[in-house]
Amino acid sequence: MAAGFGHAGNALLTVQEMYAADAAAIEQGIAGTTLMENAGRTVAEAIMERWSPRPTVVLCGPGNNGGDGFVVARLLKERGWPVRLVSLVPIGQFKGDARHHADLWTGEVEMPEAGIGDAALIVDALFGAGLTRDVDGAARSLLEDSEGRDIVAIDVPSGVHGDTGQVLGYAAQAALTVTFFRRKPGHLLLPGRVRCAEVVVTDIGIPKSVLEGIDPQQIENGPELWAESLHWPNPTDHKYARGHSLVVGGAIMTGAARMSAKAAQRAGAGAVTVAAPADAQTVYKVTLESIMVASYRDTSSLQDIIEMPKVSAVLIGPGTGMVTATRERACMVLRTGKPAVVDADAISIFEGSSELLFESVNGPVVMTPHEGEFARVFPDLQGGRLFRARAAAARSGCIVLLKGYDTVIAAPDGRVAINANAPADLATAGAGDVLSGIIVALLSQGLPPFEAACAGAWIHAESAMAFGPGLIPEDVIAGIPAVLSTLKSRR
Repeated sequence: MAAGFGHAGNALLTVQEMYAADAAAIEQGIAGTTLMENAGRTVAEAIMERWSPRPTVVLCGPGNNGGDGFVVARLLKERGWPVRLVSLVPIGQFKGDARHHADLWTGEVEMPEAGIGDAALIVDALFGAGLTRDVDGAARSLLEDSEGRDIVAIDVPSGVHGDTGQVLGYAAQAALTVTFFRRKPGHLLLPGRVRCAEVVVTDIGIPKSVLEGIDPQQIENGPELWAESLHWPNPTDHKYARGHSLVVGGAIMTGAARMSAKAAQRAGAGAVTVAAPADAQTVYKVTLESIMVASYRDTSSLQDIIEMPKVSAVLIGPGTGMVTATRERACMVLRTGKPAVVDADAISIFEGSSELLFESVNGPVVMTPHEGEFARVFPDLQGGRLFRARAAAARSGCIVLLKGYDTVIAAPDGRVAINANAPADLATAGAGDVLSGIIVALLSQGLPPFEAACAGAWIHAESAMAFGPGLIPEDVIAGIPAVLSTLKSRR
């Protein structure tokens, strides 16, 4: 595990790490009742900033999340809001800090059968991020009846697991989610990310210093993680000083490699070469004006090209085909020890022989599977995306970038970044080829593989976001310079 990795404001805490943060704050002399008061106050403030007084129901569960709900109900009532409080259990069953705040509530405590009534605003304080069982019974009925109204979730929408983003049984759609100190992975991972809607992180008095003892290994991907590693040209640079990216092309699906090569060029590689099969070199030469083309006849002649000293990093997979030669050439690329990106066919071809892929790794490697490709080489890994990507990275010795709306980038040492700036428009054929091209360019420029993968995912998504609807892969390529210009201006 990398010490100090998750100490920034964009660190993500697992459920257990959040419990540890609360405990560390209490050990430092901050009373649990104070933390709960502060939590409820920040939720009430977020509500009053967004809505005018209206009939409101606060739904309280039996634990600390319910205790937060009692604070919210009391503070809204003190400000003149028409508030009802519905609890899953009688006050006598609350314990500790939650019981303290339940006793401060001066209104009626209604039982679930009282229902939602005519409430326009619902505060979901039923269950927090650590729920381990499906939402059912009275809790589910209350949440189902709340759908279609404005719902404010405390910590997470009840039913969303804080570590995985998975829905346990049922989770209502929130309009606002208020969480405390730091977000959790489930706020960024699907489907929890959608259920949470707007997420506000509030300060409840936990000192930032507690992160040093927790040392979280999850973070939201962003420039603060890798911007200092980016290479910007200086007056003494020549083209090869800026990195030489080699893209291995296929004989039939030539468009994939060509898009990867163009993306690498736009992402800052000083030189880009496509290694093309001899019988397909003409189509590459005719369609790539400022990108070099080197032809190869077989794996041996391809290796000669790759091992040229000027080649900085290699991409293999886009359009290479599901053929034996792709497996052979991917292993060869990895055994050279040069920084490499393995994508598409060069992943899928190892279905049933994934150990051969892993055994060939002899240098920095970024693997960029989507869910289908991931399942072919890691068929036994089940569970949440964060867990699976982390386990796959440890097993393979590669940086694993598990693509999706909630892309997860994992390193063998346990570090994980979740990308959260991608638009849904990126779900289009060819977008992955562009992403792998950006990453190989960054590797060529000397970025470490984890930083290259994180930077590539963020730049790729940011370019797509700037374009909007109607996006095709070529639009992402065209938008890369504007993203890089913005990054450069922020140095």
